[in-house]
Amino acid sequence: MESAFIILVVLLALFAILAVYDGFYLHIFKYELHTRKESKPEHFTHTIRALIFPVMIFFLFVIQDCTICFYIGLTLVFIDLVVMAIDAYMEKDSRAFMGGLPRWEYMLHLFVNGFHFATIAVYLVLKVQLNQDGLTIVPNFYDYQNFRIFQIFSINLIPGAILMALLHVFVAFPATEKVWHSFRQKMRCCNLQF
Repeated sequence: MESAFIILVVLLALFAILAVYDGFYLHIFKYELHTRKESKPEHFTHTIRALIFPVMIFFLFVIQDCTICFYIGLTLVFIDLVVMAIDAYMEKDSRAFMGGLPRWEYMLHLFVNGFHFATIAVYLVLKVQLNQDGLTIVPNFYDYQNFRIFQIFSINLIPGAILMALLHVFVAFPATEKVWHSFRQKMRCCNLQF
């Protein structure tokens, strides 16, 4: 079981790296989905998922010895699945301005969501056990040294996830979106304006 927690760290790290590239760089910075009328519903679903993620991490991975917290985390996972399905359904219309979703970005979305839900699935396999009495929820993983590594990693993802959620909300409103757009125009890399 100790190795499973290291696998969880790797899966969660891969998700976080790809999610920042996809959610921040592509969606907000490069394509500015929040500014396009046809993409606003997609940005809304991304915002909901961004708001759910840090809370889900907290209730599912960080808090132990709390069965109700675990169920709250599971409920958030279910809501996230529904919102993801809605997002995927409307993506074709949302990306009409660019001739549809590029194949490479479609693949990126598969990997991002794959790592996201693989993390949750592996964790649930560890947390929910089948025995003679039926399903039992493991109250905590404190006896496992590598769980602490996973828990610390999860805790450290929360501030960045909150920042991403706030940025999604910030750019969703016209007045604050103008502030972001002004800031974005000033960002330069390698003497090239984005």
